[in-house]
Order: sequence, then C-alpha cells, then structure tokens
Amino acid sequence: MSDLTAAFEAAVAQSKNLSERPDNATLLKIYALYKQASAGDNGEKKPSFSDPVGRAKWDAWNALKGTAATAAQQQYIDLIASLS
Repeated sequence: MSDLTAAFEAAVAQSKNLSERPDNATLLKIYALYKQASAGDNGEKKPSFSDPVGRAKWDAWNALKGTAATAAQQQYIDLIASLS
C-alpha cells in the first residue's frame, strides 16, 4: 500500500469524526473527491429531477471527470485536513 493510499484511508476515517458538520457544498466536494479517488470517472446514469440530492451528488462527481485518482486522493486529504 502506498503512502498516499494510507493517508487517504486515514483521511476517510478522520472525515467520520469531524468536530463540526461541514456545509452542504463542502459535503458534496468530499463526496465527489471520494468517488473520483475510489471509483474513477462517473459512469452512472444521471438521476431524475425527482431526486435532487442524487442529482447534486452526480453533478459534483461528474465535474471531476478526468481527474486522476491520485490527484483526487490528495485533494481529499487536504480538504479533510483543512476541516479538522
């Protein structure tokens, strides 16, 4: 396991224990970076208008299309560190 992967997994664990709940925009960024880092580019079907939360998550993840997994991991680590 690389140092970056270990740091990413530590940041994922740390994200579950933040002292304050981040705002919705930050939560979407956390979600999108996690999905991009762990699953790669969004290949899922866009949710319908009747699912605004799913749609917002899909849009946030899709905006990171083309971002390398390692870059997404580092951005995730940096974002969680800034919230701690």
